[in-house]
Amino acid sequence: MTYDVVIIGAGVIGSMLSRELSKYQLSVCVLEKENDVALGASKANSGIVHGGFDPEPGTLKARLNVSGVAMLYEAAEQLHVPFVQNGSLVCAFSAREEQSVRELYERGLANGVQGLRLLDGDSARALEPHLSESCTLALDVPSAGIICPYELTVAAMGNAMDNGADLLCSFEVSKVTRDSEGFTLTSTLGKSVRARFVVNCAGAYSDRISELFGQKEFSIVPRAGEYLLLDKEEGARVKRTIFQVPTAQGKGILVSPTADGNLLTGPTANAVSSPEDKDVTPGGIETVICFAKKSVPSIQFRQVITSFTGIRASEKDGDFIIRPSHVDDRLIHVAAIDSPGLSCCVSIARYTLDVLKRSGLELSAKPRWNPYREDPHAFRRMTDEQKHAYIQNNPSYGKIVCRCEIVSEGEILNALRQNPPANDIDGVKRRTRSGMGRCQGGFCSPYVMDLIAKERGIPREQVTKKGKGSEFVVAKI
Repeated sequence: MTYDVVIIGAGVIGSMLSRELSKYQLSVCVLEKENDVALGASKANSGIVHGGFDPEPGTLKARLNVSGVAMLYEAAEQLHVPFVQNGSLVCAFSAREEQSVRELYERGLANGVQGLRLLDGDSARALEPHLSESCTLALDVPSAGIICPYELTVAAMGNAMDNGADLLCSFEVSKVTRDSEGFTLTSTLGKSVRARFVVNCAGAYSDRISELFGQKEFSIVPRAGEYLLLDKEEGARVKRTIFQVPTAQGKGILVSPTADGNLLTGPTANAVSSPEDKDVTPGGIETVICFAKKSVPSIQFRQVITSFTGIRASEKDGDFIIRPSHVDDRLIHVAAIDSPGLSCCVSIARYTLDVLKRSGLELSAKPRWNPYREDPHAFRRMTDEQKHAYIQNNPSYGKIVCRCEIVSEGEILNALRQNPPANDIDGVKRRTRSGMGRCQGGFCSPYVMDLIAKERGIPREQVTKKGKGSEFVVAKI
């Protein structure tokens, strides 16, 4: 089969683009080198919806950030992905930083961000009582928000698949051939697909994909960001996302509630030699704690439940790359999508659609397209009355598997059946939060393993944590 469009990369950008393309009478396929979606930067980032004050006016980042926030909130509602428009504060702690905050305010106005205001330190602390006494000026950004990035990615890809798109995981593109009809993309395992148009959404690997098509048109600079995630007991420490003045390396160490009620601190911003370099280091942990306490001194870091590192795909010019390839205009690069890429995922997808159209892709709307994804009915978000009513028709929702996050057996079974289906314990974790609480899966993982084995009809020895080589048990004794 020859697909009209093949997307390389099933992160939040590739997944949201596949959803936009599924509105049209097109055959669409997404190729992902890992065994599930959202396993790159979309799994490990701050989950912040940025208001749009930071990008340089006139850049693609600025344009797509400001327009993309409302688009993202609308898509999240349609996909039943929880988000909170909690706002953010950018804090200054010196006279020099005050000048930087004022410049960000002017830049935000130039970009068209609505509702911005400057607050003195006392006014900022009236909003956030735990904010440091050293904060002297803050930029209030009411349009900013928080969202779960991997839940959004799963939902967008699932909606695209429900509307006819295909997803091929464990398909790492290793060879590309071109002819007059399009492209043949071959995986490391020898499988091939044909495409009339290809969109390169490969994140930190997008420069390598570019090279496979005949020319390395840009170079990605991978930056590692280390995070500390704290228990929900710390989740109410702040209501808004607290930023410090950004630097050349990024937006700095933030302190933010998450959409699921935890507290997140980080990230660092260190250039690394490879996108695989995801170590959490003692120095990184020390940096996160030190700078987070500068903003919010009362944070109790003994409540840290996990740490992780995400890789940002930056480029030397600092802007997004969304354009046809110099080699062949049927190849579209969507690369260097670092912050605020998550905030722009819907606007990036729609912008890319226009680029494809200008490159010759014909778009004819489907007579029927469903923008909504079935509600996964997260038990933890229901009232007691809703839980009782739902259990009457769905008894498996009355069996709690994950005590920390109040996740039911019914939600786990749904994650194994709903597009894109989870295939391992971490896949279930990203879709349901089973294993994300303070015990980090110590209680629920064996039960989840049994559910996967039964649902897939495989022995327990074949159930993995995160793909081949991570088997949970190896033999019966």
